[in-house]
Amino acid sequence: MQVTEVANEGLKRAYTVVVPATSIAAQKDKRLAELAKDMKMPGFRPGKVPQKVVLARYGQAVMGEVLESSVQEATSKVVADNNLRPALQPKIELVNFADGADLEFRMDVEVLPTIPMPDFASISLTRLKAAPGDEEVSKALDSISRRQASLEETEARAAAKGEVLVCDFVGRIGGEEFQGGSATDMPIEVAGPGFIPGFTEQLEGLAPGEERVIKVTFPAEYGSAELAGKDAEFTVTAKALKTYSKPALDDELAKKLGLESFEKLREVILESLQREYDSQSRMALKRKLLDALAERASFEVPEGMVENEFKQIWERVEADMKAGRLDGEDAGKDEATLKGEYRAIAERRIRLGLLLSEIGTTNNITVTREELGNAMRAEVQRYPGQEKQVFDFFQKNPQALENLRSPIFEEKVVDFMLELAKVEEETVTPEKLAEAAQQI
Repeated sequence: MQVTEVANEGLKRAYTVVVPATSIAAQKDKRLAELAKDMKMPGFRPGKVPQKVVLARYGQAVMGEVLESSVQEATSKVVADNNLRPALQPKIELVNFADGADLEFRMDVEVLPTIPMPDFASISLTRLKAAPGDEEVSKALDSISRRQASLEETEARAAAKGEVLVCDFVGRIGGEEFQGGSATDMPIEVAGPGFIPGFTEQLEGLAPGEERVIKVTFPAEYGSAELAGKDAEFTVTAKALKTYSKPALDDELAKKLGLESFEKLREVILESLQREYDSQSRMALKRKLLDALAERASFEVPEGMVENEFKQIWERVEADMKAGRLDGEDAGKDEATLKGEYRAIAERRIRLGLLLSEIGTTNNITVTREELGNAMRAEVQRYPGQEKQVFDFFQKNPQALENLRSPIFEEKVVDFMLELAKVEEETVTPEKLAEAAQQI
């Protein structure tokens, strides 16, 4: 096999490869002989079919099989002989594959960069910490009490925010009723969620026995294309007013929730809130760490990997553009600006991904079978009644298992770096912690 390097620039390499015709012919003859042993034809004993007959029947298919295997073997040898670390699957362009001639092809490949290890000790971070106070616990208890509340009909009077009106309504667009726009005896929380924006807010002050026409506009991203962006009118007739009767915050409420006492309920809430705050703290700290790594990572990244990542991101952006779901910052930008910004995001993701992988590999960080098994079981439990199908899916799909392994590996690498970095703690309010976490 003759290999010639024809390009070596940055992370890109290219080679021309020539596999001698004699090697191709030998592999072809060997494969035809194997087929001839089992070939059966009328008038010939098993294994005694003439070679020209075997060639006529299987020659073309065998030639394709031999060419494919020869390219794969030659490509693997080029990678090994040149100590290459391909970033993506090499691209192959066949130059000559005529029967009886040398096999010639060009191999283009991008390799992984040399990644220098950052000085972790030079990274200074602040871990924001928060603890739930009486106010947060009271809000959580009130929310629990509200979820356990029962609706009780009250006297006919003007409805206030948070109360529930039982209504009939008929919706019209351009004076014509539309499918799904009418309902009877529908309980609706005044100024509550679950309806078209602006609908429930206009119910405030409406009393049972009264009728009101409500005007709204369906959101541009509404699920039904026939209604999206359309102006509509709803004739609403209030029939009854109900209020929430919340249970007392006592042992009885705790027992209803499966706990032995109200004190235990408070303890569970405190633990739940603390887990939430700790999770927010972790997310904010991890983002600061990744920002610090990005500032220190200046190595070149493979264009092919960036392009693949950008394509995935841009597909989601285009879907959001068509549905009118772009966030406020992106909505006023032209397509060229958006593409530039999201390509930069794609490059950052690839660079950080390569750096985290290199840090983990260099420092022998691995995901154990037990950790992967726990993650698989947690995922399986998300699909009650389908446990066996989900488990079989993971067993048969290595990529699905890799999707479970990757986040575990990343978190272990992050833990490793945080042990070496300088991390100070700052106690903040839950509001400030939430604000920091939302910036991620």
